[in-house]
Amino acid sequence: MLNRITLFALVSLLIVSCKSPEYGFRTKDIKAGQRLYGLDFQKPAIDTMYNYLGRNKRGYEQMREYEVDNETFPALLFNPHPSGFQIPAGEQSIYQPEVANNIALPATDEEIAFMSVSELASLIKNGKLTSERLTNIYLDRIEQYDGQLESVITVTKALALEQAKKADSEIAAGNYRGVLHGIPYGVKDLMAVEGYPTTWGAAPYKEQQIDHTATVVKKLEEQGAVLIAKLVSGSLARGDVWFGGKTKNPWDLSQGASGSSAGSGSATSAGLVAFSLGTETLGSITSPSTRNGVTGLRPTYGRVSRHGVMSLSWSMDKVGPICRSAEDCELVFAAIYGYDPLDPTTNQVPFEPDFTATSTLKVAYLKEDIDSDSSAMGNNLREALKLMKEKMGVEPEAISLPQDFPYSVFDIILRAEAGAFFDDLVRSGEVDVMVEQHSGSRANSLRQARFIPAVEYLQANRQRRRLIEDIHQRFKDYDVIIAPSFRGRQLYITNLTGHPVVSVPTGFDEKGRPTSLTLIGNLYEEGKILNLAKTYQLFTDFDEKHPPLFYKVGQ
Repeated sequence: MLNRITLFALVSLLIVSCKSPEYGFRTKDIKAGQRLYGLDFQKPAIDTMYNYLGRNKRGYEQMREYEVDNETFPALLFNPHPSGFQIPAGEQSIYQPEVANNIALPATDEEIAFMSVSELASLIKNGKLTSERLTNIYLDRIEQYDGQLESVITVTKALALEQAKKADSEIAAGNYRGVLHGIPYGVKDLMAVEGYPTTWGAAPYKEQQIDHTATVVKKLEEQGAVLIAKLVSGSLARGDVWFGGKTKNPWDLSQGASGSSAGSGSATSAGLVAFSLGTETLGSITSPSTRNGVTGLRPTYGRVSRHGVMSLSWSMDKVGPICRSAEDCELVFAAIYGYDPLDPTTNQVPFEPDFTATSTLKVAYLKEDIDSDSSAMGNNLREALKLMKEKMGVEPEAISLPQDFPYSVFDIILRAEAGAFFDDLVRSGEVDVMVEQHSGSRANSLRQARFIPAVEYLQANRQRRRLIEDIHQRFKDYDVIIAPSFRGRQLYITNLTGHPVVSVPTGFDEKGRPTSLTLIGNLYEEGKILNLAKTYQLFTDFDEKHPPLFYKVGQ
C-alpha cells in the first residue's frame, strides 16, 4: 500500500507531467491567454484543462498536414435570408436589350473610349467600329496613362487581341452574342485567369498562377467580351496600396483611388477599360466608385459566383460591376449573375430589370444620417433628394438604422474568416514581406486573427442573425432606401446582411473630387435600385463627367 507521502508525490508528478513542455504550454500561458477573452479561471480549473488543450493542439497540428485548396468553402455557409423569406422563383436568363442603330462614330479615339457600353455595342454591331480597333484604343490608353495611375497589374494583350479578332469574325458572320460582344473590360486581380498571374495585390503572391479561370470571367467570355487587363487590388483586398505602389484617383493624382477595387475604379474612371469587375467585403466597390466618380453595383450576397476569386470572408464577399453608369452596371450584372455549381452560396433567383415609373416606387431615406452630414457629400446628397422629389416624383419616408447592436464585435467575423483562408501565409512567416506592416495593415489583421476564439466568432454570428431580422423588418415595406455612402453604419450593416446597393455619383466637393449617394435594395431586388439610379442619371450628368487629366475633349 502506498503511504500518503508517496501518493502525494505521484499525484504531483502527474500534474507536473500534464504541464510539461510536451504540450507546449504551461499554467502561466493559459492565465495570460484568458485575459484576452475576459476570463478568469482559477488554478484548480486550469489544472483540469491540460488533457483537452493538449488534444486540441495535436488536432490542429494533424489538420495542417492535410492541404485544403482555395476553392473549398467551410461546411457552415452563411444564409442572408430572414425568417419566412420567400426566395423569388423563375428562370434565370441574360437580359439583352435592343441595340440602337443610330449611334454615330465620334471623331476621336478619346471620345470613343468614354462611350457607354450600349453605345459601343451599337457601333460594333452596326459595323462602324471593330472590336479590334476598340481594344487597341484601350490598350494604347493603358500604355499612355497607367504610369500615372498604377491601376493595372497585368495587361492581357495577347488574349485580348485574340478575343477581339474572334468577336469581329463572329459578328461579321451574323453570330452576334449580345450587348457585351466585343467590349473590352478589366477584372480586379483577385480573379483567376488561367495562363496569367493572379497576384491578389500582395508580394507573397506576385508570381502566383492559378490553373483555372474564375466563373465570372468565363461568363463574360461566353458573351463575347474582351479581357484586356488584370486591375489592381489593394494588398489582399485592403486599401489602394499593393506590392507595386499606390493606385491613384484620376480626379486628383495626389490622392489614392481608395480600395480595395482600386484599379477597377481608377481604370474605369480614366477610360482605360469600358467597364470592370470588383469585389466587396466591407466597402471595396462602394468606396472606389465614390472616390473615382463612377457607378458601382454590389449585388445581393450569393448573386454572383466567387469560384476562382480570392476569399477574404466567405460569408461577406460579393462580386459586382464598376462602370461609368447605372445602365452599364445593369448590363454587366445581367451577364455575370446566376447559379454556379462550383460556388455553394449561389442560387437560381432570376434577374429582370425594373421599368416601373420612379414615382410608383416606395422609397425611404436615412434622415438622421443625411441631415448630420455638413460636408459636400451631404450637401450634394440633399440636392439629389430635392431633384428626386421635384423631377422624379419620389416621396421618400424617413427611417433610421438600429442602434442596439454590438457593432464593435461584428468585424471579428471578417477577420476570423480571413485568418482561416490565409493561415498558411501567417504560419509560414511570408506575411512579413507584405508591403504594409503598420497596426492597421492586412498583415497585422491576419496575425491577430489567430487570437479570435471560435466561441466569440459564433456569438458574433448569432448577433448577426438578430441584425438580419431587424433590418428586414425596417426595409421590407420599401423598394429603395436612400443613404449616405459612408455616414452612419449602413455600409457596415448591409455588408453583414447581404443587401444589394448601388453607389451613384452626385457631383463634386470644393476640391473637384467626386461625391456619391447609395441606394439600398431588398434581397435580390437589384432591378429596383438600378431603376432609380438610371432615372436619376437621366436627370443629371455627373455620370458623364470625366477626369480632365484623362479626357481633354472640349478643353
